[in-house]
Amino acid sequence: MTCSGVSAVVKRIGLAIGPCAQVKVAVEAAGHYHRPVLDYGWPPGWEVLELNPAHVAEQRRVAGRRRVKTDAIDLEAITELVLAGRGQPVAAAQTLFGEISAWASHRSRRVAVRTATKNQLLGQLDRAFPGLTAALPDVLGTKIGRLIAAEFADPARLTALGASRLIRFAAARDVQLRRPVAERLVTAAHEALSTADAAVARRVLAADVALLADLDTQISAAEAELAVLVPRSPFSTLTSVPGWGVVRVANYAAALGDPQRWPGPRQIYRASGLSPMQYESAGKRRDGTISREGSVALRRALIDLGMGLWLSDPAAKTYAASLKARGKHGGIIACALAHRATRIAHALVRDHASYDPTRWT
Repeated sequence: MTCSGVSAVVKRIGLAIGPCAQVKVAVEAAGHYHRPVLDYGWPPGWEVLELNPAHVAEQRRVAGRRRVKTDAIDLEAITELVLAGRGQPVAAAQTLFGEISAWASHRSRRVAVRTATKNQLLGQLDRAFPGLTAALPDVLGTKIGRLIAAEFADPARLTALGASRLIRFAAARDVQLRRPVAERLVTAAHEALSTADAAVARRVLAADVALLADLDTQISAAEAELAVLVPRSPFSTLTSVPGWGVVRVANYAAALGDPQRWPGPRQIYRASGLSPMQYESAGKRRDGTISREGSVALRRALIDLGMGLWLSDPAAKTYAASLKARGKHGGIIACALAHRATRIAHALVRDHASYDPTRWT
């Protein structure tokens, strides 16, 4: 996994083969760890193949070594797969897909951190300002809630300010506040029961509010980058589908990668782990739940695309309603809509076409 190491391997192979020999380099996909080897400047004419790690593990099982994993055994399994014609040829790397994947992953991580920060912030807010969530249920989802958390974590300050001055204070910061809401907030501050650790809770709360603002800025910056990258990618036509915005499309593009790698929507759906488990023997068949064997990111992206259709596309709403009328529960409906979304997304990317509702009724 170093430049000198790979160069030495190439040199040894060059000394061992003739000038016209055909060379195949097989690399097992391992998250992002195999990318430096794939992107190495291999000699012209060498064919570089990327192998599915599940196929390598299955080949070990075929050889009777399912629970024995060493580098030598993995190399034997990889060799057998290459001799059998398995492996996906690696085309020239397209930095656009890498950029979309990087920004989509960055945004997803920041959203997860923001959710956790909000939960922690609400806990500190209950200590600093008890009763605020009763007067304002969605504290962090509104501008006035963010303002109260940042400026009036001490209920005594809000009580002294009063409703009229609170309205003017909010207006000076471009926040419109109605009088009934202002009076409800002031009443909640007046009735708040102080806690012994309120002072330290306010200090921690201030740090959480600052972190939350920084996370919001980073998420907005990532979304701005994705808004520039997605229109330049083969996935640009997907934004024409109702309910599919830049973020949903970017998450799908990041999980899928180069669309040319996929023969059809069946392979995409199966790779997501949404296909049901199936057991058949002696003429008897038993279907189980979804296999969950595949890419978690792709599974979440397809479910999200299906939810977008469910919420915004009339034909998808009708389809979901028919499934519900047949007694299907929410999980089955979500998987069915994810399957529908997979077929739509693959067709639009393949044909470079915009969404036509009459075709997907």
